[in-house]
Amino acid sequence: MRPLVVVGDALLDVDLVGTASRLTPDAPVPVVEHVETRERPGGAALAAVVAARATRRQVVLVTPMADDEDADRLRALLAGRVRLVEIPATGGTAVKRRVRVGDHSVARIDSGAPVVSLGALPAEAAAVIRDAASVLVADYGRGTTADAAVRALLGEAGGPVVWDPHPRGADPVPSARLVTPNGAEAARVAADAGVAAAGDGLAAVGARAEALIRHWGVGAVAVTLGARGALLSYGEGAPMVVPATPVTGGDPCGAGDSFAAAAALALADGAVTGEAVAAAVASAGSFVARGGASAWDAADVVEPDVVTEPGVDGVIARVRASGGTVVATGGCFDLLHPGHVATLRAARGLGDCLVVCINSDDSVRRLKGPSRPLVTAADRARVLEALEFVDAVVVFDEDTPAEVIGRLRPDVWAKGGDYAGADLPEAAVLRRWGGQAVVLPYLDGHSTTALVERSRV
Repeated sequence: MRPLVVVGDALLDVDLVGTASRLTPDAPVPVVEHVETRERPGGAALAAVVAARATRRQVVLVTPMADDEDADRLRALLAGRVRLVEIPATGGTAVKRRVRVGDHSVARIDSGAPVVSLGALPAEAAAVIRDAASVLVADYGRGTTADAAVRALLGEAGGPVVWDPHPRGADPVPSARLVTPNGAEAARVAADAGVAAAGDGLAAVGARAEALIRHWGVGAVAVTLGARGALLSYGEGAPMVVPATPVTGGDPCGAGDSFAAAAALALADGAVTGEAVAAAVASAGSFVARGGASAWDAADVVEPDVVTEPGVDGVIARVRASGGTVVATGGCFDLLHPGHVATLRAARGLGDCLVVCINSDDSVRRLKGPSRPLVTAADRARVLEALEFVDAVVVFDEDTPAEVIGRLRPDVWAKGGDYAGADLPEAAVLRRWGGQAVVLPYLDGHSTTALVERSRV
């Protein structure tokens, strides 16, 4: 299997995380105490490790590396995760140190020369780029993408090139399949090219994207818009807009790297550009929900036979971190009707988030018969996720939700129907951690089975 190759500027990111309860006597600034140091790959190095977690392909990082202690620490963080191909460089390793109090940055201290001087490209770099299934250029403005030898080699890439630009970086090579600026970057470059579309509406973003394609001569531009998703333009015709799934809280640091890495991986697997952008939007949202760059090395834990949507763990973690109440409910939800809506709305009112556990297609067939479900689990999940009072959806394959309840450990399990006074089967599982099973009033006269029977008359 051919590799994904990441080319760009590797950084060392350091978070100095502490607490602050007082100001200094000589200035109105906080005193940060009990500081914990957390190091992680940054820049192109973060893009590479994010990609490596999401694929079975080998991920190769081609990047300038200095000869200093910070470079050694970065090498140690990358070891065993990606294959590193070093370009000799002078100018020191770029280090970004963020002083943080809880989830908030107080200051950032940068070190390392703004621009590095590259030595000769190793033959190994040329070989991996020419053999790549796709290439992600993660430009962080330190001069790698302006190097003539690097640019010539990118023009010979073996697969499609995705270019994640930087305000201080070089223009993408014309052979790039997809360029992924954020909204501010797109506005700046478009203005330099003489297109100063006012505002941040879709019409203005689309005009800027078309201008960038003409300016750079590239295949397509996907302008990332944060919580609004992304707009993809091919330079003419109606652009494609991919909305993002809303994410509450989360650290957006590194979301752009996750977006570009996912797009490059999708193209490597044979996706068309539109499919790659849709996959990238979903990946960036999941990345933020899991904690962003600060959770770069967190293990993905998925129990057998329980499929958890990417944002579920992040939703639950954020609610628990703030001392909130996690509510869960379950069912087939084959045809969503007013009875379901009433129960779900009431369940959400019991806490600070609602996770809906739905039976898989096989599970529904075992429970309801071979003619069910009428709607696939994937589509049922999409419909439920669209409801404003549903925060996440989990699909489980067992006949009962006991196993998935045990994994999610909600504070409240809500069940709709005429069960008042009865001991719910799920109650025994909830008792293990002090959770509570409750019954909610059910809107009488509504059921999927009744709907199906009436449709046959």
